[in-house]
Amino acid sequence: MLSPEQFRERYADTLADELPDGPVTSLRSLQYLYGKLYTLATAGGGDYAAYLTPDEAGDLVDSEDSLIVVRVDLSGNEPQLATDDRGPVWVTKYTDDRVEKVAHCKYPAARGIDHSVTHQAGRNSGPEKLARYAKERLTKWAKDEVVQEAATEHEDGYIVEALAELSEDEATLDAIEEAVKRELAGESTTALLTVQVKVDPDGDYLWPAERDVFLAAMRRRKLSKLVTKNKADDSSGQATDIVTGASTRTVGTSEDPQNYYLGKQLEKFPGLDIEEAWRTHPISEDAAVTVMNAGTFVEACTYRTFGTKVYCLPYVWGTISTSDAFDLYKLLYDATTEDDGMTPIERQYENRNTLFGDAQLRFYVSAVMPHQMSRYDVFGETLNGRLLYPKELATKHNQLVQQSAAFHSGAEWTPPMPTHPNWDLLAGSDEQLHAVSTGWYFAQTFAQRDDDDADADDPRIEALVSVLSGDAISVETLLEEYVARIITEQTDDDVEGFPSFRVASQFAQLCALATDKLDLLTSDDAAKEPITREPTYDTQTMEPPTDILAADGGHPAAAKLESFIEDTPALAPDEDAPHNDQRRGAFLLGALVGEIGSYQEYDQDRSTTLVDQFPVKSITKSRIKKVTQETIGKTLTYTRQEKKAGQSYPGTKAEHVVERLRETILKPDPDEWDLDTDDLRFYYALGVTYGMNDHPEWDSTAIDDTEEDI
Repeated sequence: MLSPEQFRERYADTLADELPDGPVTSLRSLQYLYGKLYTLATAGGGDYAAYLTPDEAGDLVDSEDSLIVVRVDLSGNEPQLATDDRGPVWVTKYTDDRVEKVAHCKYPAARGIDHSVTHQAGRNSGPEKLARYAKERLTKWAKDEVVQEAATEHEDGYIVEALAELSEDEATLDAIEEAVKRELAGESTTALLTVQVKVDPDGDYLWPAERDVFLAAMRRRKLSKLVTKNKADDSSGQATDIVTGASTRTVGTSEDPQNYYLGKQLEKFPGLDIEEAWRTHPISEDAAVTVMNAGTFVEACTYRTFGTKVYCLPYVWGTISTSDAFDLYKLLYDATTEDDGMTPIERQYENRNTLFGDAQLRFYVSAVMPHQMSRYDVFGETLNGRLLYPKELATKHNQLVQQSAAFHSGAEWTPPMPTHPNWDLLAGSDEQLHAVSTGWYFAQTFAQRDDDDADADDPRIEALVSVLSGDAISVETLLEEYVARIITEQTDDDVEGFPSFRVASQFAQLCALATDKLDLLTSDDAAKEPITREPTYDTQTMEPPTDILAADGGHPAAAKLESFIEDTPALAPDEDAPHNDQRRGAFLLGALVGEIGSYQEYDQDRSTTLVDQFPVKSITKSRIKKVTQETIGKTLTYTRQEKKAGQSYPGTKAEHVVERLRETILKPDPDEWDLDTDDLRFYYALGVTYGMNDHPEWDSTAIDDTEEDI
């Protein structure tokens, strides 16, 4: 395959003539563009280029004994094996300058011969097997029905006829076998096997590419498979080519690099009559073959996640220019040749300053999952994937956890949500774009599943495809997944304590998805509409506690709680969002449970706390009032104990939470709440996380103590 520099140099003046006239409007037209670029880079131009597969044996180039040539002299009255010094069989080296000459066309069938007279043997084949393959250049390829038909219509058809005639001579076949074994001296090898013919008494032995009849027969044989697959007799007819728009002969059983348009895809083509498949999906012969050549580039732009193969194929919006085509080729070439684990999204981001100029780049995105032999589920397909969505989401998430007041206080009191240097979703990461574009971003927050049991309804896959394509994700789906993960971890003996880092990670993700610029959240439930709005947290603007006290005369914890609720659209008091009151009630109850639970654990040294007593899975509308009463009752008990022991503070412990909880929990009465359970439980869990993290910054406190001692 040509390097990007070689490609640009060779096609600087001619590439425009090879490119499609119109824009990419379908997966097929995109595959056609990929196939065209790949063909030019490997087989070059010409009538037969799209049919050749020069890269299939690329790893054999310059290997010893990698080319076995049966040499036939047709210049006399009767065909015979070569009698010159080189002999009837020549075992030599497959080299770069012979790639074009052997004109190889691979047929990926387990027991079939290749379309071309040149055939690729399996790895490390023994002399016996290679001798058989050598004889089959005459006994099978030359006598193939389709090859014979092509020969009949060709002016040099006598060459093929002569090879077939020679295959009837047992002495000739024995001579070929003997020569192969002798030349290999008992050694196994991996090789291409082909023929050379001499047609002029004074001429040289010619390679297949030097006689058109070999190429024409190869082309005919390959085309025959486009109309006879799946036991069709002749799935072809006159129709409009879906790629070029030309009225031409179209075929119905061509291959598909993505296994999308196959006759076995019953859900795509219910009741399909294979003989009439060309009517359902008409594609011309040349376009079909060019599409098949897209396989290498298409495969390079895929990656596996959640048991599926994700296709993320870059292309330029609108009719592609020559300059953009050269840039696209470089992108595809790098994806094919570089083993760096980057997704196409990341690769384009890395090249954003050097490729495509002002062109608008898009991605075809889909996920494909095999569910039976040769059958696949295709879902989440779009042609409108953009770099903007995953990149902006990754950037916004990092900004939230690294700079926003929700995760960084910049003061001597903790921020509302905890962070952790070992959690990328809580510390930010340069790998966040990789996490988003591979789906790991959701694997960290959604319910855990076995990838071997993944199916098309896997919400992780739906979320991944949605983000890559810019489609909104259902809030209901997110809350259901979040709560399922929280409950699993809270009941897992291997997970110590409440999963507050998990909840904080989920909340950061929820906030990032709600970014106005992306608008990646949606809900059909009016009660959840506030969750889809972007929070308004300041960027590290929380003032030191002393300043806050001066401003409102209260405790810094109260100011923090006030601002967090006001800046979180799903929690803020809002006449137009009455369910916020219920959600805020659940959050405040969770906050008080977290506050008192931490007190029990660290001050009372209790192994079982309110957090354990009221786990997320136990929270329902019917239990809210009882849990609230017991939690407040426990708070008052600890308040009395501390004050009796000499501590002095106004009101109760966690007064800032208790007062707001009392105000909120009664308006409306929990018996009248209609917030759904996942909504209720997630914001309760968020409250627990908040309460467990609501304390002075220990490091800052230590510094203050030191200063006081001085």
